[in-house]
Amino acid sequence: MAMVIGPGAGRDEDAVLASINTTPLVDVMLVLLIIFLITIPVVIHTVPVQLPKEASQPTPTEPQTIHLSVDRNGTVYWDQAIVSMAQLRARLSVSARNKPLPVVQIRGDSRTRYEAIGRVMLACQQAGIGRVGFVTEPPVQH
Repeated sequence: MAMVIGPGAGRDEDAVLASINTTPLVDVMLVLLIIFLITIPVVIHTVPVQLPKEASQPTPTEPQTIHLSVDRNGTVYWDQAIVSMAQLRARLSVSARNKPLPVVQIRGDSRTRYEAIGRVMLACQQAGIGRVGFVTEPPVQH
């Protein structure tokens, strides 16, 4: 901030001349420009080599899918085999050690009690399997 001092200073003592000094800004910008001009060629400089032209396919690791079914009576099936809740927990615990973690797909009969599906979900959760999905059929359109 600069104050006006001189012949007109007595008339308006509170007058302040506000101006922005851009000289430091220009100095900083010039220094940055010089730094960038010096460092960019150093960063870009590489040894010219002829790289091989080969394409590689990544081998995707698909998670195992466990198919569980619950019929209207609450009986649990692992694929096609009937399993008890103790067997289900044991098999899920073994499967949960695989990398990547398996995906569980539950097919529940529409007339089964929610409690039976809840026990299967709880067994998955206790085994440490977080990816649980439900298989449904699309509605019939008339």
